[in-house]
Amino acid sequence: MTFFTRILSAVALSLILAGSALADEKAHRLAIHVDQNDPAVMNLALNNAKNVQSYYDEKGETVTIEIVAYGPGLKMYTADSPVKDRISVMSMEHENLTFAACGNTLAGMEKKAGKKVELLSEATMVQSGVVRLMELQEQGYSYVRP
Repeated sequence: MTFFTRILSAVALSLILAGSALADEKAHRLAIHVDQNDPAVMNLALNNAKNVQSYYDEKGETVTIEIVAYGPGLKMYTADSPVKDRISVMSMEHENLTFAACGNTLAGMEKKAGKKVELLSEATMVQSGVVRLMELQEQGYSYVRP
């Protein structure tokens, strides 16, 4: 075996071992469903997210969390939300925490109000909250409804 062949073999073995270690590390993903215009329910969802984040932080592992709001729950993402400050703080503290807002619900709210409804800057618009939850579960996200 030549020196060059030994180097290539060592590099290949290192890549195989590194790939195996990465495959063993499970990707943690959580989808949280909020469909009620109730600060207590939203605070429970935020508590769930915070507790899951803390758990995996302590283990030195990462977790991706998405809170999906639709129907009456979308009120928790509007500019007059009673939990807007907490959403803002948590969004800054946890880069892997996102807030999905249902576009179908928003369109209905705006039609009923006869004006544009302002959402929190942390909210990311998705076409349909229900479809988003389906897609997340199809991608291997665990599902929680507080």
